[in-house]
Amino acid sequence: MLSLRSITKRYGALTALDQVSLEIGPGEFFGLLGPNGAGKSTLMSLVSGLRSPDAGRVAVDGAPVSPADAASRVAIGLVPQSIALYQELSAEQNLRIFGELYGLRGALLRERIAEGLAAVQLTERRREPVKHYSGGMQRRLNLIAALLHRPKLLLCDEPTVGVDPQSRNAIFDYLTALNRAGLTIIYSTHYMEEATRLCPRIAVIDHGRIHALGTLDELLTRLPFEEEIGFPATADTAPLAAQLADAGTVLTADGRHRFQPRPDFRLSAFYQRAESLGLPPRLFTAARPTLEAVFLHLTGRNLRE
Repeated sequence: MLSLRSITKRYGALTALDQVSLEIGPGEFFGLLGPNGAGKSTLMSLVSGLRSPDAGRVAVDGAPVSPADAASRVAIGLVPQSIALYQELSAEQNLRIFGELYGLRGALLRERIAEGLAAVQLTERRREPVKHYSGGMQRRLNLIAALLHRPKLLLCDEPTVGVDPQSRNAIFDYLTALNRAGLTIIYSTHYMEEATRLCPRIAVIDHGRIHALGTLDELLTRLPFEEEIGFPATADTAPLAAQLADAGTVLTADGRHRFQPRPDFRLSAFYQRAESLGLPPRLFTAARPTLEAVFLHLTGRNLRE
């Protein structure tokens, strides 16, 4: 559905994207994860045809995308990072304008507007000026505006910034339903929980380059070994903590032990030691690495402006 071949984009001395290549198949829900300034929005602007790359090729459904060719962008819907609505107009009026820009008219346009408003629970407020809407309501309306023409590819550029939890959940549920119906979605975010919840395959981008690409399980293999097992620090578990000193590192804080084994230590050996001391399995919790750990490992911990 989307093919990027050696895409480069510069703004003066700044290289926003540097030789980025990516292939996304039909029906994927693909996550683009990166810190502020990583190149996510620039990539979205190139895919949507709002800007041209300085080098490389962008193609959607086999057709090259270009700002000079409006027809090449009909297959694309864009939900921008900033709200793109006419604040003095109602939801219905906004959607009518966006629908007509895509060539929709008459009964078909009215039907699409009604379906969209119902899908994001805005039917009762459809005639109110958008300036009276909450941030979450405006985000939901922005999403519908990008879908009126039934695109093959939907680009969501951080679509939940400043949104309340109920609206975020409604957006997630709606996007998931659209994807299950066959819509290809590229979802740009710097929220780990969003990428984990929505996207089976994720690319981590930073400084204009893709540093990792794969499923969550595949990305976790990029981490140094850092599994750990937690258990309460009590008189009963003290002998186990002492035994584990030769198998890794035991840290103790706030009434709990955290055992970080060596990479060659087998977890079965841990539980054998625990059983020999009569300690029940319910005392122990194994901590799995998270996408956030991968993200920080790849992009660093320095603050971004």
